[in-house]
Amino acid sequence: MPSQFFGLNIAYTGLLASNAALNTTSNNIANVQTEGYSRQQVTQQAANAIRVFQTYGCAGAGVETLTIERIRDQFYDSRYWVNNAKVGEYDQKQYYMEQVESYFDDNGQNAGFKTVFDQMMLNGLQTLMDNPNDTAAKKQFIGYADALAQYFNGVAGNLQKVQKDVNQEIKAKVDEINSLAGEIATLNKQINTIEMRGSMKANELRDRRDLLIDRLSEIVDVETQEMPVADPNNPNRETGGNRFILKIAGGQVLVDGDEYNRLECVARTTDQKVNQTDVDGLYDVYWVNGSKFNLHNAAMGGALKGLVDLRDGNNSEYFTGKITDTGRVEIDEKDAAGNPVKVTHDTVTVEVGRHYLTDLNKCNLSENGGVINLGNREFYYDSWEYSVSYDAAGEPVYSYTFTLSASKSDGGLNDSALTNDRVGKTATIGTNISYQGVPYYMAQMNEWVRTFSQKFNDILRSGYSGDVPGIDLFAADMAVEDGQYLFNNYVNETPEEYVTRMDEALKLMGIPNPPQTQADKDKAKAACIEALNDYRYDAESIDAYNNRIAKLTKANAEYGLGMTTAEIEEAAKLKVSVGKNVTGGDSYYLMTAKNLNISGTIENDPDRLANKKKPGDGVEQNDLISELKDLGTDKSKMSFRGSSASEFLQCILGDVALNMERAEIFYQSYKDIAYNIESRRISISGVDEDEEAVNLVRFQNGYNLASKMIQTLTEIYDRLILQTGV
Repeated sequence: MPSQFFGLNIAYTGLLASNAALNTTSNNIANVQTEGYSRQQVTQQAANAIRVFQTYGCAGAGVETLTIERIRDQFYDSRYWVNNAKVGEYDQKQYYMEQVESYFDDNGQNAGFKTVFDQMMLNGLQTLMDNPNDTAAKKQFIGYADALAQYFNGVAGNLQKVQKDVNQEIKAKVDEINSLAGEIATLNKQINTIEMRGSMKANELRDRRDLLIDRLSEIVDVETQEMPVADPNNPNRETGGNRFILKIAGGQVLVDGDEYNRLECVARTTDQKVNQTDVDGLYDVYWVNGSKFNLHNAAMGGALKGLVDLRDGNNSEYFTGKITDTGRVEIDEKDAAGNPVKVTHDTVTVEVGRHYLTDLNKCNLSENGGVINLGNREFYYDSWEYSVSYDAAGEPVYSYTFTLSASKSDGGLNDSALTNDRVGKTATIGTNISYQGVPYYMAQMNEWVRTFSQKFNDILRSGYSGDVPGIDLFAADMAVEDGQYLFNNYVNETPEEYVTRMDEALKLMGIPNPPQTQADKDKAKAACIEALNDYRYDAESIDAYNNRIAKLTKANAEYGLGMTTAEIEEAAKLKVSVGKNVTGGDSYYLMTAKNLNISGTIENDPDRLANKKKPGDGVEQNDLISELKDLGTDKSKMSFRGSSASEFLQCILGDVALNMERAEIFYQSYKDIAYNIESRRISISGVDEDEEAVNLVRFQNGYNLASKMIQTLTEIYDRLILQTGV
């Protein structure tokens, strides 16, 4: 039979269980306002019965208190983290798109595009129509044109400031990821230290870890995995330890147990720029082991994705094409001592077909060199040449030829030479990002500025001010020199006019007409080819190509240059060169919204502004001004995204407003979903004051009854021991 004191032991276990439950309830009540705290409860079970060898078999042995566990549903945690990543992403997009919208807004308080454009194209040109030869009217119009240039300068500067701010916030977010990862790794170690001692659960530490993951999930998407640590000598033994793995950005391991991988931001150099309009020092992110952290991972989410989309978003208008040829070229350079040397560079030709690459007005390639991916191998390039040729059917073929940086042994940047096995593979620069971020809006402004300036300047060049030929109104300031780029335009020049122009050029070079020596012929040939292009790449056609062939054919015969038909056809291809080791500044590609300006010549002498088409017409003739006026509203003269020049703001604001609206809608939607998930989480894990008050009474009664049982047994033992006997 069981001991006479068996009942006392049973009551004692009940007392312990009730005491543990009361303490747990007290802890819950104390943490009712604690962020991230999960309600805890005591897990207990009936103790193993004891065999007493009586007719009734076994006797109950009381209660066992197994553990104190937190009430948590991992499903709702994971749902919350997934949704929280969306909240973080659209929160950033909403905030910065609101800034972008304010820069383009024309609300009457700040002079926006419509205001300054109408002043120039309506007020300014109308005044000129009435007084076409009046210096004051011309000066006023030039002032309006300058205001338009300053408007684009200002907006471009503001957008670059946004890009710079976003870039700095990306670094701040990466630093925050590192900080949270370090804390989570430390908590993992502390949790295992406690839980491997026995059946104890590190509830508060686990709550702290989940709270940190909540915060991390708003920055970047997270994925967690926890698995028990097995004893290799005894696989069936429960060690109590767990291996906790935290992954981010589509499955990249950030934390593994008590170790974590740090991230670091590395600023891009000038040789690593992706877009022409990018500010200097944009950050790429790397793991500390040197491998690149893919910021453009399609699976990435959170505030980091929103920031990257804003900083790098190109609306999928990135450089991509098929490699068709490779080659080598020698370029005159200088060594470290300043001595002239010839350095061999690899070249690669890439054929393109996308509309934003076939028209340089829409292109946003870096003009300072960058990094090109050739069949999944990255190379640095120094310069590039855009060219247009025609196939047998007369269809245009657009291609870019990149001159790669030399090898490191020759003072360049590339580790290895280019191999022929790249031909047929895909070449890319940058990444396909479907979002319309800062690079997209900068490219849109550049396209409008280049197209409008080119059309406007073309009209002015075709006219006269008095008997003096017209000159450009819009120019582009050089980045490093105190000067302006000059843009040639000989698209309508006849072969006869071309030869006349070359006569003057050769005379200035000291070459007789016709050239006598082979050296003079070679110089004349190079000069004729150099002066051939008209750079009207936005309106390139087979007719323009044939016109260039006719010009060069006439010069070849006039000067006896000895060029074959094949050489003439090759030289007549439209070519525009940009980048290092490229001389001349005669491509409108070099004009951007940031450097748009008024020609210094015409600003200093307003009378040089052309107002008529023929030099012999009277001073009151204004037919050229009338043509300029039509440029603003006539889509046949200038079209921007299917609209007229004056509708630029509507196109851009339409994009901005749509992105802003989407960000607001999605942010609010995901915020509401987050609220619902959090409410569900709280209903499971949160502390309910009323429920804890009920538990307090329940466990108090249990404690009192256990105490009463002990008191009763004490009286029994007193009678048994002290009052029973002989």
